[in-house]
Amino acid sequence: MQDDFTLRADDWVEVKSPAAIAQTLDEDGSLDGLPFMPEMAAMCGQRFRVMRQAEKTCFEVGHGAYTTREFLNNDVFLLKGLRCSGTNHDGCQRLCAIFWKRAWLKKVEEGDASPASSPCEMALLTKKLKTKSSATRYFCQSTELAKATKPEPIKRRSIIVKSLRDIRSGAVGALEMIPLLIVPFARKMRNRFFGKPRLLGTLRKTPVGNLRLQPGEIVEIKTIEEMQATLDSDGRNRGLICDLELRKFCGRKYRVLTRLDRMISEATGEMRKVEGTVYLDGNLCMCAWSVGGCPRQEYCYWREVWLKRVDPGAKVKIEPGLWNQSAV
Repeated sequence: MQDDFTLRADDWVEVKSPAAIAQTLDEDGSLDGLPFMPEMAAMCGQRFRVMRQAEKTCFEVGHGAYTTREFLNNDVFLLKGLRCSGTNHDGCQRLCAIFWKRAWLKKVEEGDASPASSPCEMALLTKKLKTKSSATRYFCQSTELAKATKPEPIKRRSIIVKSLRDIRSGAVGALEMIPLLIVPFARKMRNRFFGKPRLLGTLRKTPVGNLRLQPGEIVEIKTIEEMQATLDSDGRNRGLICDLELRKFCGRKYRVLTRLDRMISEATGEMRKVEGTVYLDGNLCMCAWSVGGCPRQEYCYWREVWLKRVDPGAKVKIEPGLWNQSAV
């Protein structure tokens, strides 16, 4: 099978053998700057459905600022249900979607996966992989996105072309794409001419939530006024911005997916301790400021002080998020 095959959403692929993948990697265990992480090794030989091609991605460049860039060689895909466990990165809990280079996959029909990889092949692969670039800086797909993408910002015409390809490949529906094109552009024009509306507080020291929420519990998102009462003059709760866009979620109920107690900073590569923060099931960031959207589908960060626990028997309505947060 040639490596220049095309893939559409819901196509079946098989992750190549450890030996085949090892041959594609450089001395850093990367291909075109994108690391093959140790957490991915166990997926070798297994079959998955394609979620979509990732023609571009957003990532943090520091101080809560984000940029959107195009992947080198435009041959990156996301597979359904696959997120990084963080097991080999000291328990990072970001649950990042895993990017897959086309050279690591082969197109197949639905059916049984290949035989299990031999221990020798797996050892050969894992020997080439690394998790740190220094004593304090972690090495993963998230921290290396600047190297895996083109240095220049994507031009507006290219964004439109990529958005049309997203529709044709089945990655995004035509009706779903319309607001992803119009809303971010309208917001950018609003911010340019009228300034960005911000939710600001008055506190000097912001509170930490003490609900100690656990996976499976049901919570209700507080009113925007209650959330504003937890913010400082920069509109942040212990560094995490609380955007006005959050008000669309106020009063809605969600199930807690997991706690977020530690995570690797995308901008610095350092492990950060996170307090009183959870992920809500189905509540994903769709990059409301990025024209055409972003394929990463990162989970939104929710401070416990912005939530309240409700009766376990409450009806849960799960909807995707449509906004972007700055760094914790």
